[in-house]
Amino acid sequence: MASNKTLVPEAKEALEKFKMEAANEVGVTLKQGYNGDITAKQAGSVGGQMVKKMIESYENSIKTK
Repeated sequence: MASNKTLVPEAKEALEKFKMEAANEVGVTLKQGYNGDITAKQAGSVGGQMVKKMIESYENSIKTK
């Protein structure tokens, strides 16, 4: 079963900000707290954008090593 717990509690605020930025980039409006009213397509596009940005960040970090 999947868990929605933040492994590093100190990172929770940064993750929330990252999610909001990703949502804004793909044109999805999120509110603080519960967002169960968005479609699966919208949720997927936010998650996909987050993964895309994380991969880009990692690729850039290994280029500079």
